[in-house]
Amino acid sequence: MSTGYDSRYDSRHAWGRLLAALVIATIGGIGLWSPVAVLPTIEAEFGLGRGGASLPYTMTMIGFAAGGVLMGRLADRRGIMVPLVFGSFMLALGFVAAALSQNYWQFILAQSVLIGMLGSSGTFGPMVADISLWFVRRRGVAVAIVASGNYLAGAIWPPLLLKAIDAFGWRASYAAIGIICLVTMLPLCYLLRRRPPFADVPRETVKAKPAGPKSEAPFYLQGLLMFAGIACCVAMSMPQVHMIAYCGDLGYGAAAGAEMLRIMLFTGVVSRLISGVIADRIGGIGTLILGSTLQCLALIFYLPFDGLMSLYVVSALFGLSQGGIVPSYALIVRDNFPAHQAGVRVSLVLMATVVGMALGGWMSGVIFDLTGSYHMAFLNGIAWNVVNMAIALWLLMRRSPGRLRKA
Repeated sequence: MSTGYDSRYDSRHAWGRLLAALVIATIGGIGLWSPVAVLPTIEAEFGLGRGGASLPYTMTMIGFAAGGVLMGRLADRRGIMVPLVFGSFMLALGFVAAALSQNYWQFILAQSVLIGMLGSSGTFGPMVADISLWFVRRRGVAVAIVASGNYLAGAIWPPLLLKAIDAFGWRASYAAIGIICLVTMLPLCYLLRRRPPFADVPRETVKAKPAGPKSEAPFYLQGLLMFAGIACCVAMSMPQVHMIAYCGDLGYGAAAGAEMLRIMLFTGVVSRLISGVIADRIGGIGTLILGSTLQCLALIFYLPFDGLMSLYVVSALFGLSQGGIVPSYALIVRDNFPAHQAGVRVSLVLMATVVGMALGGWMSGVIFDLTGSYHMAFLNGIAWNVVNMAIALWLLMRRSPGRLRKA
């Protein structure tokens, strides 16, 4: 094996590929945020409680998580273009089917299976794994950029969807989204047809030498990362999933909540980009610890501050605090497992983060129904966040006590 640096990594093609992947992720990410935007509408349409209205989001995220693993395995074998083309058609079909649904369970089925599991799933975990194979020196930044597509989708789509619902109704808006996804994503998928360099770059070419898969048992490390992903995203889901409904309950209106969500996710993009730069210097585990700690502090700020301007400020701080958490898991996986397993292993860990979002979104709705407010839901998120912080610190200590003292 040659020890020279492969010019295909960090190349002009790699950066162009990254741009296309970011746009696809931003478009395809609508599948995750549409049930958030229509949560109050669905609650009224089908005569539901807040927990029932949160279930379509939860089921979409569960389908998205399961589909991410399937699409990741397919991407490992056939390349990322295959699951993306398939997902483009499924997104279009899913949104049209949801628009035509005649009852609550038909809507959930369209959201969870067609939109979440078979549609949007290929635009997150598998794409993050694919782009990580094209970068070495700037892997942290590259992963952060493509992972930002999920946040950009959340920042861009819900306000537009709310305006479309007000003008045309939610059913016509859903059908239009399906058509938009199909005609915009298919041409972009073609730009990702090339297969990546399919070998790990020798460690001599990387500044920070990874611990390697022998440092921890693979199944043990994989499972621990997945549980950490669930914990951090149960905490993360409370503001992201329920902000629109929360503002409606406080009397500020759904539009104010959508604006706060957009600010939260735009600042989350900034956080992800900054965290990518940081990760290239201190590694994935250090970035995870930093992001998790800041996210916990931001969640605590939601407890005493519920004024309109205060919520805008705290939502911006929340976005700035937690954007780098999820991409850090992909970097930890790439540091500890071989490249030919990247698609499925990264997707497994990111699947766990999605399960955490789904679980947290549902739990917060149920807690609201039981208590009549979101106060206990925020406390629940903080408790899960502390669990994530503990796991991240333990991983760092297990890896190297010397590195912990240095950090």
